[in-house]
Amino acid sequence: MAGGIRERDDEEDTEVYEINVTPFIDVILVLLIVFMVAAPLSTVDIAVQLPAATAKPQPRPEKPIYVTIKSNLEIAVGEDTVAKPLFLTAITRVTEGNRDTRLFLRADKTVPYGELIGVLDQLRAAGYLKVGLVALEAVRPPEFGAPAPASPAPTSSQ
Repeated sequence: MAGGIRERDDEEDTEVYEINVTPFIDVILVLLIVFMVAAPLSTVDIAVQLPAATAKPQPRPEKPIYVTIKSNLEIAVGEDTVAKPLFLTAITRVTEGNRDTRLFLRADKTVPYGELIGVLDQLRAAGYLKVGLVALEAVRPPEFGAPAPASPAPTSSQ
């Protein structure tokens, strides 16, 4: 109990009030267990089955027009390297003045970002708004915490 009578010869009978910590520790341990059980439940991803897209991919043009920025910052339209001030003239010649032609802009990975944006800005200012950026598709490593890729079902050899 929390209070009791202490019997000593030199003191009068007095009650001593002390906190009994055993029930307190029991309650704390029960709360700890409850939180340890409940914490993983709050981080579980919600399982959702997403619908499949029905949109058809854009058809690839028969003869795509590539604008390439090389690592030495030279610009090529198609296979022909052109001077930087004249690349818009070369694009107008190749597209026959059709501003709705889709262009594909690709750049070496060492090209500064500002240079790429500068070329893209010049294309937009000239009226070429359908510009796609070209990159290689790389296999990405799985992200931390992402589910592991499904492995094929084991087959039995009998």
